[in-house]
Amino acid sequence: MHHVPKPVGTRICLIRHGETRWNAEGRIQGHTDIPLNETGRAQALAMAFNAAHHRFHAIYSSDLLRATETAQVLAQREALEVKLLPQLRERHFGLFQGLTAAQGAERHPEAYAHYIARDLDYDFGTGESLRGFAERVVDGIDWLVRHHGGQTIAAVCHSGVLDVVYRRASGRPLDTPRDFKIPNCALNWFHFDGQGWHLDAWGDRHHLQDVLAEPPE
Repeated sequence: MHHVPKPVGTRICLIRHGETRWNAEGRIQGHTDIPLNETGRAQALAMAFNAAHHRFHAIYSSDLLRATETAQVLAQREALEVKLLPQLRERHFGLFQGLTAAQGAERHPEAYAHYIARDLDYDFGTGESLRGFAERVVDGIDWLVRHHGGQTIAAVCHSGVLDVVYRRASGRPLDTPRDFKIPNCALNWFHFDGQGWHLDAWGDRHHLQDVLAEPPE
């Protein structure tokens, strides 16, 4: 009797970018292009060090600065170039960009109600709906899987992107409250095969303990 080999899937390590000043201030960034702060740069270095015992065939990044700066640190350690994939951008939050959640609630109470309810079709006036954003993210991941069958790759992205992929892989609907953390620069492992999307490991950030314990100078 012949042993039938399992179909080889694609492994993707998805990494949220390092911290920015707006992250620290609780501001909604969306497509606003904010660079890493000092803590974020230290997180990226620690993450690259932790990821060094994994071999990646390619490293991708959202085309926003906070992601590409994080990816560059990993790419230098791997001697690879960063490939940009705009589908991995954060959601566009329209009129909420640049505001804290509290400011959004005060200035735009109706928009805030949609935001809190995770209304799938609300687009913040000039932004993206949650449904449209999720479709964009799924398209990007599917593209990566098609182009890297059987390989292991890394991709630096954003909390909203990770939220979509986590929910898809764990069977959670988009419109339920987020009850899981998405730390900056943690390693999140997924594999993708003919049966679907699978979550293998979430939130590996043991490399960040020292970074987070030390206040930035």
